Amino acid sequence: MGMMQGSLLLPVNTLTLEAPEERWRKFKNRGKDASMRWQQRTVVNLQLQKAKKDEQALKRTNIISLSPDPPSEQLTKGVSLTLQEIINSVNASDPDLCLQATQAARKILSQKRNPPLNLIVEAGLIPRLVEFLKSSLHPCLQCEAAWDLTNLGSGTSEQTAAVEAGAIQHLVELLSSPHMIVSEQAVWALGNIAGDGAEFRDLVTMSNAIPRLLDLVSSNIPITFLRNITWTWSNLCQNKDPHPCKKAVKQMLPVLFHLMQHQDSEVLSDVCWALTYLTDSSNEWINQVVDTGFLPRLVELMASSDLNVLIPSLHALGNVVTGTDLQTQVAIDAGILSVLPRCLRYPKSAIQKEAAWALSNVAVGPHQRMQQLIACNVLPRLVSLLKSGDFKVQKEAIWTVANFTNGGTMDQLIQLIHAGVLEPLVNLLSIQDTKIIIIIQDVINSLLQVSCSEQVAEKLLEKESLCLLIEELGGVDRIEALQLHENRQVALTALNIIENHFCEEEENGMILPVLDQDNEFLKLLTKKYQSSTTSKPKTKP
Repeated sequence: MGMMQGSLLLPVNTLTLEAPEERWRKFKNRGKDASMRWQQRTVVNLQLQKAKKDEQALKRTNIISLSPDPPSEQLTKGVSLTLQEIINSVNASDPDLCLQATQAARKILSQKRNPPLNLIVEAGLIPRLVEFLKSSLHPCLQCEAAWDLTNLGSGTSEQTAAVEAGAIQHLVELLSSPHMIVSEQAVWALGNIAGDGAEFRDLVTMSNAIPRLLDLVSSNIPITFLRNITWTWSNLCQNKDPHPCKKAVKQMLPVLFHLMQHQDSEVLSDVCWALTYLTDSSNEWINQVVDTGFLPRLVELMASSDLNVLIPSLHALGNVVTGTDLQTQVAIDAGILSVLPRCLRYPKSAIQKEAAWALSNVAVGPHQRMQQLIACNVLPRLVSLLKSGDFKVQKEAIWTVANFTNGGTMDQLIQLIHAGVLEPLVNLLSIQDTKIIIIIQDVINSLLQVSCSEQVAEKLLEKESLCLLIEELGGVDRIEALQLHENRQVALTALNIIENHFCEEEENGMILPVLDQDNEFLKLLTKKYQSSTTSKPKTKP
């Protein structure tokens, strides 16, 4: 990044040289190795993916009690078969017997808890179920076979592999079935297969599933069917080792954009998750989402009261602002700063954390962006979170303050101090997280350097010096105690702060403050500084 006026650099002798590499790799990157970032994000996104699985699983079992009886139910109602009878009937030549056996297997596989998937796999039924997919003269049999394969595909990777063997192409062909109940069940089965990982996802894509899925979307499609299609698309956007096929993504983006205007929360949720998966990637992939025009609608959905919509829309935009300055600015222009403060006030700490993470990436940038943060009145809320937020939220708020300090002008840093940031920062010096202690030390050191510069001494701003303020807050005692910290960097930084800012000595003809002096050092810097700034790369913590 080029030279910028009015910026305050973090001291070279602390973070810029010795900060833990792990944390820097978590920051928005504008120069580091891309593969390193992918590995980092793969690890750190597990928590949010867990939330996704809790609310809407990557795989779904079609449970009897949740599904209307297919037409075949009327033909086989009351029929109950043993496993051996199922095996015998499945291999019969009579279509009615095959239908009875396939439905009996479906009932076994549709148990809500611990369905015996291996029992059916080990019984050798899958090849015969795949054969039934071809029975165009018997749509009820096709539906039941697809249903069985759907539930088998909801199991482990090994069980999904058993289903995949020969089934994908036939399931794709069933997407064009004239019987909606058959094509919908095929969509469900393909969604389960694609949700198992990149290999299975690509097998579905290479079988020409996407054009047939696109053909299914119409204005009169039942909402349950549309939900299944959208969910399947979200699974086709999943995984990045390797990434989804670019051609496939380009085919899906226009219809995903269309579905973003839908009012159904489940459809919106899955579209947002699809965008979250795509933006959790390189800047090139982020750009595809940005250029398609999703961001204004994502900002609108961040205001949703439905967590199933709010969480993925927030995270998708959070991913976008990990991109380039231009991509971040597009998100700002779309209005992300109008809704992030509201998310910071959300009663759930998980939402606060996501919002603070996004904010910490927005704060990586030029001083004009810091002014935008001030204008949306985010500083008081940040201070509130630093004081009483969950520790995971506090950590993200600390990184936001650190980046603000790195990019802000003197005026902006003074507004940060006036917002009350020093008190919670001082209190957090007693935590056990060494990396966060280092960041807090660095912020305090930076502000102290400003307060003791010759330019600051030209005009009076406050009646009491920053040094005295830190002492009143108990900061000096805490910093002195850190000189005995087991971490060498923490100890040395604490020593430097005490020696440079809390001891009386002459340096370049200027007397540095002592704690019992009635001096007033915190002043508005009127002279702009010319300095180069470096952005701190960050991904999801």
